[in-house]
Parts: sequence; C-alpha cells; structure tokens
Amino acid sequence: MKCPACQKVMTEQDFGGVKVDVCKDGCKGIWFDWLELRKLDEKNEGLGNALKEALNYPRVNDENRSRIKCPKCNIPMHTHKYESSKEVNVDECYKCAGFFLDSGELKVIRDAFMSEEECEAYTSKLLAGIPEWQEAQKDLDKQKARADAIRRYTRFLRISYYLKGK
Repeated sequence: MKCPACQKVMTEQDFGGVKVDVCKDGCKGIWFDWLELRKLDEKNEGLGNALKEALNYPRVNDENRSRIKCPKCNIPMHTHKYESSKEVNVDECYKCAGFFLDSGELKVIRDAFMSEEECEAYTSKLLAGIPEWQEAQKDLDKQKARADAIRRYTRFLRISYYLKGK
C-alpha cells in the first residue's frame, strides 16, 4: 500500500496485537484500518519496539496539504478532530473507516486523550456554538412540555385514575 501523504510504500508493523501500516521510508505516517486506532489511542495500549519507535517520531503536520486520498478506496479523505483528543486533526475515509495519522500524531492523541467527562464537556461546548442545535433543543423542550401537559390533562381518561382510590 502507498502512503496517502508522500506516496512511498508503507510496511506492516505489529503494535502489540494490532497490525498497522507505517511509512517508514517516507513521512512516518501511520495507516489504521477500521477500529484499529481505538485499540491504541490511550496510553498503555499496545506494545513493542515498532510502537515505541512510532511514538518517538517528531510531529510533522503540513496543514496546507491538500486533501489526501484513501490508499484503499482512492476517495478523498475527510479531515477532522479526533473524537477523544481535541488536539489532533486526523484524516478519515468515510467509506472504509480507515484513519491516517501524520508523524507524531499518535503520541499527541495518547497524551491528550480525554476522559468521558471531558469528552461530554467538549461535545457540549461544540454543540453550543451551533445555532441549529440550539433551536432543535428549544423545539425538543417545547415538545416535552406539551407532552407532559397532555398527559396531566388526560389522566382522568385512564382507568388507573379511578382505581387509585379503591
């Protein structure tokens, strides 16, 4: 497989039970197939010399690089923040669910990994900045209030209302 960033041949390496493709002779980027990154995104996950070596690569990220293409599907990949680390932009293929990390990004992801509480707070912060989300929340609150009012006003229509006193 060719590296999506520099087009050099990637070699398969074992990061402790998880086999990934590394661009050893080029940009030092790492390709993760579907669900492989989740197995290595926290500290103390994975092991071996290949993983240690990859974690020691300096971070190199060309933010001016144009969109890269998936090395498997050959479609443009989408760049976004990694879900558990607000520090790193990752390239993801929406077709095969593969991820490409530039050199050093795996270490940053592992160092900045957010707990569930931090993830929820960060997600809430992002959603609060989206006007459409706020409108949808207001509409949902109105619908809940209306449903509660209907339930209160129609309670006498249920048999259980009359059987409570007996």
